[in-house]
Amino acid sequence: MTGVPRNSDLSAKSMPDGEVQVASQVENPQLGQHAHGDRSGGGGGGPETDGNESLPDSGPTEVDDKQWLLLADVALTPQRGDPALCSCLDVEDMNDSVHSMNFKLQYLIKQANDLQFGLLAGQSDQERRTVAAKAQTLLQSCQPFFSDLEAGARSTRPLVVPVTRRQLENEKAHLRKCMKLCEFSQQLCDRLEQLVLTFCSYDLLCVDDTDPNSVSPFCLGQAQLGHLRLTTFRYWKPMPYLAQINTGLYKRMRWNVERVQAEQQISEEQGGQSTEKQAENEYYFLCYEDIPSTHALTDEGGSSSSSSTHSNKERMWSIGLWVQVDPNPTTDDIYEWILCEVPQATYHKLLLLGSAEPTSCNATDCLQQLLLSQQTTH
Repeated sequence: MTGVPRNSDLSAKSMPDGEVQVASQVENPQLGQHAHGDRSGGGGGGPETDGNESLPDSGPTEVDDKQWLLLADVALTPQRGDPALCSCLDVEDMNDSVHSMNFKLQYLIKQANDLQFGLLAGQSDQERRTVAAKAQTLLQSCQPFFSDLEAGARSTRPLVVPVTRRQLENEKAHLRKCMKLCEFSQQLCDRLEQLVLTFCSYDLLCVDDTDPNSVSPFCLGQAQLGHLRLTTFRYWKPMPYLAQINTGLYKRMRWNVERVQAEQQISEEQGGQSTEKQAENEYYFLCYEDIPSTHALTDEGGSSSSSSTHSNKERMWSIGLWVQVDPNPTTDDIYEWILCEVPQATYHKLLLLGSAEPTSCNATDCLQQLLLSQQTTH
């Protein structure tokens, strides 16, 4: 058995058997925002209309309120189809797809803007609570869109070496499309984070992941990387790595990585039922910690000065692996799991990212490269 982060660290909220529910809920927001109670959860140039002409920048679509209402259902309907078939689309089809996703993005951002305006304009507590309930509904409505963005931008596909000019143009258009979808995902993530924190400042939403009513972490979609299924979550505010122990680490993002068996993946792609064999799950985190700075202040005499605590600390960001220590992940004693209220784990650093906080898309890019390099090595 393998434990998984609960509450701030680990909990039955995100036990491995719950990850299937998370994936299902991303596809269907009616199932709720989180699995088992765990509130689960790049820029680039745009595609071109032909080999030389670039798409216009993705600015707000100017339509009136009636048009927004008429097109709302279409805007929130998840796209269908296998992302791996993108290589078969021509450049014009890819451009149309990007324009369609851009319209959905602008619709959701407009909804967020309207909710924030409604909050600030609210005169009574009841009015603000009503708007807060609508904000939670919007968060759930965004999850299918994030799922489409991640699947379209990151899911790997069979490698085809371009041999004709048309194939080369299609490949370039596909890469531009992936970059644009990542950009859309980052724009919506940033806007929702601003919205959630605004409501949090009014004590209308909670982002503490130890609270059962928290809206954090939030699922930012799922992608298929070969035999790996990657589900991304974001904490709207940094949370302690472990709920009951001060480790000095604060988590900002979490990735659930499910290693799908080859036969299970083939069965799912063909529309059949997956095998009963349990997939292997791993949990990665984007964390920061404040460490002693190597550039400590010195006075005129050359001696170290500790008058300013902040000046001797430097914030460092990293991506690491959740390594469970209690209960023992290899134990067959079920009572160890039953009696363990909050599992404990160490943090195994894999990538050092420096002092600047990476965006959610950039951090996922880094983890994706790491996972794919591990696949190649193995």
